[in-house]
Amino acid sequence: MQHPIKIMIVIPVYNHGRTLRDVVTCALGIHAHVLVVDDGSRDGGPDTLAGLDVHIIRHPKNRGKGAALLTAAAAARKTGMTHMVTIDADGQHDPHDLRHFIPAIQLDPQAIIVGNRNLRARQVPRSTRFGRRFSNFWFRLQTGQGIGDTQSGFRAYPLVVLEKLKLREKRYAFEIEALVKAAWAGVRLREVAISVFYPPHRQRVSHFHIFRDNLRLSWLNCRLTLRSIVPVSHRQVWDQSRNGEKISVWRPVQALRKLLTENTSPAQLATAGALGVFLGALPLIACHTVVILLATGFFRLHRIAALSTSQLCMPPLVPALCIEIGYFMRHGRFLTEISLKSLGYQGVERCYEWLLGSLVLAPVMALIVGGIIYLMARLIRRETRATQ
Repeated sequence: MQHPIKIMIVIPVYNHGRTLRDVVTCALGIHAHVLVVDDGSRDGGPDTLAGLDVHIIRHPKNRGKGAALLTAAAAARKTGMTHMVTIDADGQHDPHDLRHFIPAIQLDPQAIIVGNRNLRARQVPRSTRFGRRFSNFWFRLQTGQGIGDTQSGFRAYPLVVLEKLKLREKRYAFEIEALVKAAWAGVRLREVAISVFYPPHRQRVSHFHIFRDNLRLSWLNCRLTLRSIVPVSHRQVWDQSRNGEKISVWRPVQALRKLLTENTSPAQLATAGALGVFLGALPLIACHTVVILLATGFFRLHRIAALSTSQLCMPPLVPALCIEIGYFMRHGRFLTEISLKSLGYQGVERCYEWLLGSLVLAPVMALIVGGIIYLMARLIRRETRATQ
């Protein structure tokens, strides 16, 4: 039985006294439950909320936006809330856009809903546009998914997701970390279009430190990217049914049945399988797995399918065939002398021949394997639908 949805509007604030009351007043006009987390403000901003029916939690010292959001999540959970919608206190976001979030939450209560800002307006700084593109690129590389605005602070979280994710960041980087780890954990990411307002430069209130916070974001992206290429599965938030299950190319029917239950189409599986074989045949010594994970992440392909089919290219058969083809391309005859000299002392030449041969054999194997996967997946999906 699904619990009723209860939403808390959360506004973290740090020295936004000039804009805070207007933001809170507008939010209260749309939704009754509003929580303000004062993260150590020194400008008396929370005092401007006198007379408003709003909950206020105070941090004695500034701990960062991420810490404020985690404090809000814990407090909202204690009051029986299921979701929180976060909105910045600087007036950049229009609280009226909350009307887009509430139906989106009701439609998919297990998803994180991200507000996609319209940055086409003339007053939007170029650095903001570049920062969003840069952040979106890293998110796609790390997760294999694409969303339009990974830096937006206007978003809705199911509180149970924040409880189950292991989040380390406590400042601006928190919101990037939360999205990436949620995507890894199988949480759906949805978007709603929102407006954005950037006042003239001298009127803006921003606590983003261009050197310190960019350094933290760079270090976070480095850690997340390295974790994304480690071939160890992530703990899932919602579905634990596949934990411990292995996908193997040597059991293709069982593997395809499992993969097709993950909302992956036959074409997507075929493309991932073809890419795995193509890269597996290349002489990427000791780094096949890393390259496959990076490539599948960037092109949004199924990583397990690609890694599984790359097993077909394990030594000695495929590398030997590539070397033979490459040797024939260089000398017009096949390599018949297999000895320590031909494979060891002439290792550089064999690697060059492996590369030449793989450029011929890899595309052929990729087409064959991809075609077989596509046909088998289509047949299995048709059979599954017929029995339902």
